[in-house]
Amino acid sequence: MAITRQQAHEILLKYMQGENYIQHSYAVEAIMKGLAKKLAPDQVEYWGICGLLHDLDEEQCDWQHDMSVHGPTSVEILKKEGIEDPVLFDAIKAHNPKCGMKAKTTLQYALLAADPMSGFVKAVAQIYPDKKLASVKTKSILKRFNELRFAAGANRDYMESIEFTGISLEEFAQIAKDSMLEIADELGL
Repeated sequence: MAITRQQAHEILLKYMQGENYIQHSYAVEAIMKGLAKKLAPDQVEYWGICGLLHDLDEEQCDWQHDMSVHGPTSVEILKKEGIEDPVLFDAIKAHNPKCGMKAKTTLQYALLAADPMSGFVKAVAQIYPDKKLASVKTKSILKRFNELRFAAGANRDYMESIEFTGISLEEFAQIAKDSMLEIADELGL
């Protein structure tokens, strides 16, 4: 059964309570839709759903002690909810290579890169006096990207994997910022 945005959102809110996790899911959804406009224009909604659900198991499994369960647990939840979508399942698993699945498709690389980029762009916004995305310039994102102490937890290798899709890091930073800016109010940015 193909999943709709509404179904995906209902499932997300059923399994995720933390406001920061929910905002992160919205941010990754927005970035994925922005990337899809360029890479898969006929699948914008679907790519968004992949972004929305990528961390579905965040509060449902002990990923802090065993990263290999993050991703596969989301797949189990979705199956329990009656969703049967191997493309979605593989994208969710591939966004966390520590679960044993490596990104191979354009969709998988996009999700792998979008996940840390969403937090990175947010971290850049936080250093501005108004803490607003509208103040962030793409060149600031790229400058901070090269400062390895800045947002040190953001996996730069994963973000750079966007280049496997044919999109440069600079263009990716622009797409991520613009996409998140469209939902800045929902993100509190």
